[in-house]
Amino acid sequence: MNLRHLAKLAELSPSAVSLALRDSPKISAATKKRVRKLAEKIGYRADATVVAMMSHLRKPRAVRQSACFGVISFYEHPRPWENSRHQLRMFQGMTQRADELGYRLEPIWLREPGMTYRRVHDILAARGIEGLLCFGSPDFAQEFPAELGNCAVVTVGLSIRTPQHRVTSHFYNDTANVLNRVHRLGFRRPGLILGTYEDTRSALTHSAAYLGWCENRLGLRGALPVLRLPAVEKKPVLEWLTAHSPDVILFVNLPDTIPQFRTVLAAQRRRVPRELGVAVLSHLVQGTGFSGLQQNQRLMGAWAVELLAARIANHDLGIPTNPRVEMVESEWIDGGSLPTLGRSQQLS
Repeated sequence: MNLRHLAKLAELSPSAVSLALRDSPKISAATKKRVRKLAEKIGYRADATVVAMMSHLRKPRAVRQSACFGVISFYEHPRPWENSRHQLRMFQGMTQRADELGYRLEPIWLREPGMTYRRVHDILAARGIEGLLCFGSPDFAQEFPAELGNCAVVTVGLSIRTPQHRVTSHFYNDTANVLNRVHRLGFRRPGLILGTYEDTRSALTHSAAYLGWCENRLGLRGALPVLRLPAVEKKPVLEWLTAHSPDVILFVNLPDTIPQFRTVLAAQRRRVPRELGVAVLSHLVQGTGFSGLQQNQRLMGAWAVELLAARIANHDLGIPTNPRVEMVESEWIDGGSLPTLGRSQQLS
């Protein structure tokens, strides 16, 4: 039961109902009494997260801007988003949403020379920082420091091993969505070329989605052997193409490997996309000349801020017993390496 439903029953606007429940002098005593009686009758209870968030937003902007989220990572660079378009887009999403909610962001470098986790703890307390947005770590075994364990934390990605509330790409659905798309285009022998780093970073979900989808849609023998590569090299790719003859390739890897993959494709005999379809799944696909899915980093950043604000509103601090994971599906990019879906295929 939400506020909009209560407002509809009361034949009032949601804002009027909200004011009535908060005993606002702008609402008549009779209307307040009627709204409260109706709320009690239907069992309406206000969402504590929304109440706290709205209370924060009603404060004067000068007061709200004193509220601060720290931005941390376990990378060697103090601001990793300055070296990565992927992380920059995420930071931009965080910054915009934080500003809309009345928070400012303050980067704190955990790897700064002479910095200790105890000192970071003291800095957070001295600056009144209410929560931490974590960009993750290049080390997939990274544990979150116990010294910061009493903070509200939201991590982006899966790289921190300690249980955390986090926002990540929906790797499984992304792979399944691409497979559904190429299947509607008529492809029946999809093959998967998967970077080993991306396989680990996604907790093996790309390969799991591929194998499960193929068994379900194409039968037990429908999946081709997955080609896992630490680096894109001509010889193993061409050997795999010759041995298994996929009619479409799903290429899952980091953006800086895409030019190498294009060079390898130029050396094989079939033309793209007329004789061989290609779909790329990566952080960044726009401008590569390939069709595929590009991660929606700005939305991931915005959701991370919203989740952290909700944690603070609910006084949900420390290492969570039941971590909440929010997954963001990627955006489709048309790049010319697949045939275009016709109207009948889009509706099927």
